[in-house]
Amino acid sequence: MNYILFDGTVRASLLPLTYTRPVAELRIGILTIREKWEEYLGFTITTLTEEYLEDKFPMVEMEQNIMINASFLPNKLLVEKISELTNNQVIITGDEIIAFYTNDTQDEVDFDTYEIIEFNDKVLQIKNTWDLFSLNEKALKADFDLITEGRTSQPIPKGVNVINKENIFIEEGAEILFSTLNASTGPIYIGKNALIMEGSLIRGPFSLGEESVVKMGSKVYGATTVGPYCKIGGEVNNSILFAYSSKGHEGYLGNSVLGEWCNIGADSNNSNLKNNYAEVRLWNYETENFAKTGLQFCGLIMGDHSKCAINTMFNTGTVVGVSANIYGSNFPRNFIPSFSWGGAAGFSVYQINKAVETAKLVYKRRDLEFDDKEQKILAHVFDITTKYRNF
Repeated sequence: MNYILFDGTVRASLLPLTYTRPVAELRIGILTIREKWEEYLGFTITTLTEEYLEDKFPMVEMEQNIMINASFLPNKLLVEKISELTNNQVIITGDEIIAFYTNDTQDEVDFDTYEIIEFNDKVLQIKNTWDLFSLNEKALKADFDLITEGRTSQPIPKGVNVINKENIFIEEGAEILFSTLNASTGPIYIGKNALIMEGSLIRGPFSLGEESVVKMGSKVYGATTVGPYCKIGGEVNNSILFAYSSKGHEGYLGNSVLGEWCNIGADSNNSNLKNNYAEVRLWNYETENFAKTGLQFCGLIMGDHSKCAINTMFNTGTVVGVSANIYGSNFPRNFIPSFSWGGAAGFSVYQINKAVETAKLVYKRRDLEFDDKEQKILAHVFDITTKYRNF
């Protein structure tokens, strides 16, 4: 069977993170959403997404396809129901389509002819950017069980203080030096060739991706996910870094999500609680207004390729678009459009040629190439976000 993950109705509410990737490529827990479905189903899965992303994320369509809404996270029961689908059947929950089986092309699907199967059991859905860190504890625990079942962890090194070692899994090549791992509040997963430097204090649930680094004396509170090829330092609480991003120095990051290729300057901090303890509102690209989150704690959402200088301060509930550069004293506004250059004193446009030039250098440092596919995506995002840059 051929499985395809499609973006669904929530893509706009997940911007700026989905400007540069399908919904299926969002990371929550240990794995991306696509990786979760692949683990459960045992198949390679492609994505149906925006046209400008298709070169990098191509869809493979066959005569028989099961389409899955990528905003839903898999669980055992849901996967069983999807695996049992036959032609012209659709699984729904409430008014949302979860999955359907089709022999038609995507332009020809007529759900009026489909048999409806209602799914009334619990399922996690990512509808908004803040759901990523809010639901990260549940997703991380589920991923930990999924990918460690029947496997044996590498031994915990001498000199490492541990609490509830049965809830800790260490992959091959990982190195942990004279640190404390407390898995009493949730599992701790350490990926291949990852490094935890001396004096770090880590409280689960926590996931450290392949080749990632926790620098000396770091303090990490769950539920936190550090994706592959990232660096963290200072204090981090209930946050997600997708991949190739760095918050490598002192400073605080809490209740936040960083995309890929982001960099947080030394001694930068974000607020995650308003002075009056009121509900946090966060910029929503779908409504083009500030939306109620229902949360008292909500920090920073930062799109791919964005960076901030040393000593940058972010207000509670700040959204930063793609490829923005923030610097200067005082708090900048809490919605910073893509390709912005500046801070509280004002912004100018970060021109696309300069952004591409920087991205090429950043990729080169990791022995990667910022190729034509990546350049076209960035150029398209520059064009479609022009309306927000009224500087």
